[in-house]
Amino acid sequence: MKRNILLNPGPATISLDVKMAQVVADICPREKEFGDLMQKVSEGLLGFVKNTQNASCVLFAGSGTLAVESVIASSIGEKKLGIVINGAYGARIEEIAKYHQLNYSSFQSDFLSPLDYQALDEFLKKEKIEFLAVVHSETTTGLINDLTQISKIAKKYNCKVIADCMSSFACYQLDLCEADFIIASSNKNIQGTAGISFVIAKDENFIHSSYSKSLYLDLKAQYEYFKSHHQMRFTPPVQTMYALYAAILELQKEGLENRYKRYQKSCITLREGLSKLGLEIYPKQDYGVIITSIIMPKGVDFEVMHNYCKDRGFTIYPGKIAGKDMFRIANIGEIDHYDISLFLEVLQEFLKG
Repeated sequence: MKRNILLNPGPATISLDVKMAQVVADICPREKEFGDLMQKVSEGLLGFVKNTQNASCVLFAGSGTLAVESVIASSIGEKKLGIVINGAYGARIEEIAKYHQLNYSSFQSDFLSPLDYQALDEFLKKEKIEFLAVVHSETTTGLINDLTQISKIAKKYNCKVIADCMSSFACYQLDLCEADFIIASSNKNIQGTAGISFVIAKDENFIHSSYSKSLYLDLKAQYEYFKSHHQMRFTPPVQTMYALYAAILELQKEGLENRYKRYQKSCITLREGLSKLGLEIYPKQDYGVIITSIIMPKGVDFEVMHNYCKDRGFTIYPGKIAGKDMFRIANIGEIDHYDISLFLEVLQEFLKG
């Protein structure tokens, strides 16, 4: 099987073991053994988060946006939601709030610069925010929003934090003492296949999430059904669940800290190599170890560059960010710094023409 190096920010390159985990005997998803598998998946994902006493992981069939919308639709009610927007995924949360006609106010910040935490403090105080939604690692650019700092500010105002952790879960250490809801999916750093999203929270927060006007997105109902039956209320993606369980076992073997270090080494290799090629990279500060944004070289057509790299086994990703013509490289998945070095050689060959 040809090995493609996916440098897009998910779905990521996955191992052969995760691929092959999907080749299983047909099974009705309502059988007890499949419910037991989903319980193992839920417990495994919970194990990558700190302070999970009296907490649960609720699974959904769908992309990460589905789980984000479930939390927003189910948990806010008549309370006031604040939304940090410093990327496209913060803006997507604002769009969700509009669809559900919630009482919300947005904190706008530059897409390529660190958050002004003093200004965020003043925003929460002035707007009397009761829930704050933030993207931990903004996939738009690679900018990291400091959950520890955000949590300290939010606690001053008895404000709950909803954290979209799509691009940080299974790489960064996350803590339920810092975020009240942690939301992620199966197809990024966890290194599984796309199709499952999940919400991690204290049980009391699930129980109070009773405001959904959508049958499918009802977070409390999904939680209660899973607690009672070890099943999703609606049909799960069966083969994807087997792949996710295999990916969880791989991460348990590698260790969360070691996965972070592997990604970090790849990120350092990438940033140093791009700089040597004379390319301008972003963010300049508060960037994570997952995604790097690069200014398009003058006179270069992205599609031509993309096709050149893809023909040689590397998939890169577009991104017009904050008025700048850019592309993005993610160094997540079952790859390492050696793969990044090979990509840099291909990119250098292309740029030299």
